Amino acid sequence: MFLTRLAFDLIAAGLLLLGLAYWWLGNTAHELTGTGMFLLVIMHNVFNRRWYGRISKEKRHGRGLFNIGVTLLLLVAMLALLVTSVLISNTLSGFMSAYGGFTVRQIHTLAAYWVLVIVSVHLGLRWPMIVGLMRNLFGISKASTVRTTALRAAAFAIAIHGVWSSFELGLGTKLAMQVTLDWWNFEESVLGFFVHCIAVAGLYMALTYYGMKWLQHRRSMTSSIGPGTEITRGLKTATHPDRSTAVNDQQAIG
Repeated sequence: MFLTRLAFDLIAAGLLLLGLAYWWLGNTAHELTGTGMFLLVIMHNVFNRRWYGRISKEKRHGRGLFNIGVTLLLLVAMLALLVTSVLISNTLSGFMSAYGGFTVRQIHTLAAYWVLVIVSVHLGLRWPMIVGLMRNLFGISKASTVRTTALRAAAFAIAIHGVWSSFELGLGTKLAMQVTLDWWNFEESVLGFFVHCIAVAGLYMALTYYGMKWLQHRRSMTSSIGPGTEITRGLKTATHPDRSTAVNDQQAIG
């Protein structure tokens, strides 16, 4: 069941990337792609409906709060994408197209690219779970320095490519809803567009995953170096008259 749900989620992510290529697909195919993606998103929320009931019980620090914030932002972006889709549709729900002007189309594009970024962050938070699943599927039980180094090098290369791809796609202007005529030329390269989109997704996944690892490492270091530890370290370098004072301070804390 979990693998089936993961497959549906990957298909939804693929449909999101496909939907971004509007000028290649054409309007009808674009709307059908978006409809399929929204149906899978609804299924995803049905499968994970218990999570919403656990929001009040989530840990109120670090990763838990960040996860809640990212999920709620994704929900808002998806709703904006859905509403504007209905308003500008010409094929599947043309009766509402009279309300879909230029501004609504801009908001639709804005929501689509924000969804790409937020979904990538969402996946980055769940990357340890995905890696664990891959290890079980391929029967990997032992750690490997070579494998770890290779994967980190690949992640770094994808992240660098993602920075370049952000400029190639004009991602900054799209995320800021700025009017621009700088659209991808699908007559020159179709594959290049999808490679850039995947690289951008990889960039934000890597930033999220390694950012969380850094925060976790920093928190563990902070918790392991408490006041008592600091005083104990000070005992080793303190002079004889100061050492008795430090011992008394440590006893008071302990």
